[in-house]
Amino acid sequence: MPSRPDSSFQTTRARLVTASDPDAVRQGLLELVARPPLSGLPEDRRGIAELVLAEVLNNIVEHAYSTGSGDIEITVEERPGGIGFLVVDDGAAMPDGPPPGMLPAGLGGDLDHLPEGGFGWHLIRSLTVDLSYTRKNNRNVLSFLISEDQTGSEDSMT
Repeated sequence: MPSRPDSSFQTTRARLVTASDPDAVRQGLLELVARPPLSGLPEDRRGIAELVLAEVLNNIVEHAYSTGSGDIEITVEERPGGIGFLVVDDGAAMPDGPPPGMLPAGLGGDLDHLPEGGFGWHLIRSLTVDLSYTRKNNRNVLSFLISEDQTGSEDSMT
């Protein structure tokens, strides 16, 4: 299912609804990065936004919709202090509530023995502020901000 851009977006806000399919998500991400407000960001901040959003969307496809499919709603807008993101899906809830975002255990060893996963939430937390996950009306609701002076910061999720 191709992504469906909202024709009412303004230069400071973009909204996209995309299928929970890896190809549709990839195309939707390219569309969002190519239009305001993300297209107007300096390259380094745009790269941070793209990386974080790609990780969030990948988590939704792999985990929230692991046994089915559905839509993912993404809203990106300029806010005081940065660019705000709201990502909503109808997939499965996070099984243990918000993930802790800590690095996986056992990172001091040989590169061949590093865990395959477990880095995503640490990355998301490190590159965003005001990160919040809730489950509302059987929907996952994730919001976060990429700040104007983003250099990576730790923030607790509510």
